[in-house]
Amino acid sequence: MSDEKEKSSFDALAGLAIDPDVLAKELDAEIVGDPLDDIALDELDADDSKKTEECEAGLKWLQEGHEERLQGLRVFCEYRDPRSLPFLVPLLDEPCPVERMSAVYALGRNPCPAAVDILLKMLHYDSNAYVRRATAWSLGNYSSSPVIEPLVHSLHKDVAAVRLWASSSLAEIGSSSLENADYAAKELILSLQIDVEPGVRSNCIWSLGRLYTHLNQPRKDQMIECIITVLLNDLEPSVRYEARIALEQIENPQVQERFRSLMIDGQLI
Repeated sequence: MSDEKEKSSFDALAGLAIDPDVLAKELDAEIVGDPLDDIALDELDADDSKKTEECEAGLKWLQEGHEERLQGLRVFCEYRDPRSLPFLVPLLDEPCPVERMSAVYALGRNPCPAAVDILLKMLHYDSNAYVRRATAWSLGNYSSSPVIEPLVHSLHKDVAAVRLWASSSLAEIGSSSLENADYAAKELILSLQIDVEPGVRSNCIWSLGRLYTHLNQPRKDQMIECIITVLLNDLEPSVRYEARIALEQIENPQVQERFRSLMIDGQLI
C-alpha cells in the first residue's frame, strides 16, 4: 500500500466505530482508540545509523518482558529487519491483544512466509476486532500467498474496520495478476454497491482505481458504470468525492469525455 493511502487509511480507521458487540468481547486489555497509538516510543529517525541503533534495541526488547516487547514491536512496525522474524511469529499467540495486534502489524512491515497460515487463522477466528483489522492490512503485503479469498470473505462478512482494511489490501493482492485483479474487482464492485459504511465504500473506489489498468474491458466497463452511479447517487459526500477523484485519474478518453458531459449537463455538484 502506498504511504499516502496507508496514512489516510489509518486516519479513517481512527474515527471508524467498531460494532458494540465486538467491543464487548475485547480480551483482558482495555483498548481505547488504536492500541498502536498508546505504545510509548519516541518517533523513529530514518537515518541509517539511527535505524541500526533502534533495530538492535528492538531485537533485545522482543526477548524481554511485556512492556519491553511492546517497544520492540513498535520498532518493527516502522522498520524492516529480517532478524526480527523469529521473535515476531511466536508473539502471534500472545494472550494480550495489543501484543498480537502489534506483532501482526510488524509482520506486515516484515513479511514472513512462515506466518501466513497463522495470519489467515487470525483473520477469521481472532476474537479481537483490532487484531483482525491489523491482519487484514498485513495480508496485503503477502501477494505471493493464497490470501485473496480470505480477504474477500472479510470484506463481506466482518465488522466495518476490518472490511475497510480488506478493501485496501485487495488492491495490493489484485495487482499481482490479471486473474486476481478480476476477482478482486468483482468483489469490490459488489461491496461498493451494498456496504453501509461510507469509509468502506470510499476505500473500494480507491482500490478499484488502482486495479483499473489490470482489468479486461468488460470489467473496466462495469467498474466505470458502478463508480458513475455512486458519483450521482451516493448520499455520502465523501464517497461521491472519492468517486470523482477516481474518474478524474483514469487515463481513458472515453471515460474523461463522459465525465465532462456529466459536468456540462449539471449532474455534478
